[in-house]
Amino acid sequence: MNTEDSRLIAECLTGNQSAFGGLIRRYQDRLYNVVLRLVGGNQDDALDIVQETFLSAYQNLESFKGNAEFFTWLYRIAFNTAVSWQRKRKVVYSLEPLSNGELIAEPFDRSELNQPGDALERAEEEERLYQALNRLCPEYRIVLILKDIEDQKYEEIAQTLQIPVGTVRSRLHRARLELRALLDADK
Repeated sequence: MNTEDSRLIAECLTGNQSAFGGLIRRYQDRLYNVVLRLVGGNQDDALDIVQETFLSAYQNLESFKGNAEFFTWLYRIAFNTAVSWQRKRKVVYSLEPLSNGELIAEPFDRSELNQPGDALERAEEEERLYQALNRLCPEYRIVLILKDIEDQKYEEIAQTLQIPVGTVRSRLHRARLELRALLDADK
């Protein structure tokens, strides 16, 4: 385990609450990015899940054994929280308008990457990818995110998910095939 993490955890366990703030600062962005992908790009849900994850981690910090990386333990909490969150989630429809009619001025940018057509195309591709990822079963989705997006090693993924490395490889292979099929079907 990282020595800085060990120090912060030890301080937190002795009553220094600000030490946990150090752990939050170290991992909040990385955790948010992973959770955001887990919940299909819904920023509000991702923020809520990350907050709930850190609260749960703080309340259960004494149960952290230290035989794995802190982020691995934290990620496991986030994954379980996200799965529970999605089970409880209900679709809510609103008849309220999305905006109050105000116009927002955007700065003019002539760069090639910021042309309206290109941005729209990239946004549509991202949306297709998020929708396809959301249609994968959670076991496939998480392995795909951890390996292909988070670039974790097979052993790290196996430890995080508490499954054998062979299962990680198998799920990743099936996830890629299924994702490719979903994306091809949406064309």
